[in-house]
Amino acid sequence: MRNVILFFVAISCQTIFSQELFVVTDPASNVPANSLAFNVMQSAFKEQIKTGYNYHLMPEITYGINKNLMVRGSAFISTRTNALYAEGGGVMAKYRFYSEDDLNSHFRMAAYGRYSFNRADIHQEQIEILGHNTGFETGIIATKLLKKVAISASLSFEKALDNKPNYPFPDNIGDNATNYTLSFGKLMYPKKYTSFKQTNINLMLEFVGQTINENGKSYVDVVPAIQFIFNSQARLDLAYRQELISSMLRSAPNGVYFNLYYTFFNLKKQNN
Repeated sequence: MRNVILFFVAISCQTIFSQELFVVTDPASNVPANSLAFNVMQSAFKEQIKTGYNYHLMPEITYGINKNLMVRGSAFISTRTNALYAEGGGVMAKYRFYSEDDLNSHFRMAAYGRYSFNRADIHQEQIEILGHNTGFETGIIATKLLKKVAISASLSFEKALDNKPNYPFPDNIGDNATNYTLSFGKLMYPKKYTSFKQTNINLMLEFVGQTINENGKSYVDVVPAIQFIFNSQARLDLAYRQELISSMLRSAPNGVYFNLYYTFFNLKKQNN
């Protein structure tokens, strides 16, 4: 009986996590407590001003302190100098402050804060502390899961600082912005669970936008994605990002994502 109960718990967790692991946005849910997740984020975006593509490698490590609090560390590496160049890194914490759970659905809300440092040149009006700007971001996320569909939205304030030591933030462009996202995810396969080792296939559609608070310049992008989850532990993301509208200078708005994600569960239990 105990094994049967654990099986259905695992299936429920798999359903929840598989539909809430978005590609370019974070849901209100956290990495499970005492678990360590590694994410190798990769992207290749087509340059607008010059020829070629800009490749970014951004590995992340996330640890679940408890069910409500997680922390993350990131590194930023790119080929803007025509070779792999370590530009900087960042830290992030997310706290889930509200949870309403039901048998086939739940609703969660979380607040987060992020700080990043970067030493690369400042080459666009868009503010992006994940890989481009030194600065900080704070925001709130709400996520609703209903059976096989997840809907998540976020709103945040982002502030850019100088990229020390050589690149002060320009005086002629706005240094703070409001960010907003809306993400949809649906479990497409399997139609019915028979084992937690089954491969999951999720389809996702994410909208990501920003408005510079000083001058009102904005952009909105769309990100369709397909996601594969193996053995409830390993994950592969493939996504394409396309600019829908924009009134600001962006050096490389369109491109592809390829992410590899792996989670080690119950670390403390394993060590004991």
